[in-house]
Amino acid sequence: MQNLLKIFHWKTYSFTAIAVIGFSNIVVELFGETIPGVLMTFFKSAGEVVILGSVFVFAIAWLLKARPHNRPKNYHVVIFDVFGKESQIEGIRTEFKTHDVAWSFMKQYKALYPLYNFALVSKQPKHDKPTIFKYI
Repeated sequence: MQNLLKIFHWKTYSFTAIAVIGFSNIVVELFGETIPGVLMTFFKSAGEVVILGSVFVFAIAWLLKARPHNRPKNYHVVIFDVFGKESQIEGIRTEFKTHDVAWSFMKQYKALYPLYNFALVSKQPKHDKPTIFKYI
């Protein structure tokens, strides 16, 4: 029994207890502060790179897509009757140089002639058929 008490005596394990306490402090420091700190700085920098990279990709895509368009130089107002057939109304202007003026006249014509429909069209150089811009 005496030998058994010597094995479990506190003086025998004091060096082991000090080593475990010292090692646990190192483990806590390593896994609690050092590794998370390194990983956080890495992922923070990586996140910044991903965000800036995506901003540049979208900016370049927008610049490539937003090239100047060829705007038509002449606009025509085409008149349709209630059956959808193209017709003519005497005394109204149908050719315009700007889109806004043609649109304004179309709205006025629609108020004056409610049984007719009006389309704002223009002939594009790349297309065979005229392009309809607005229809009321």
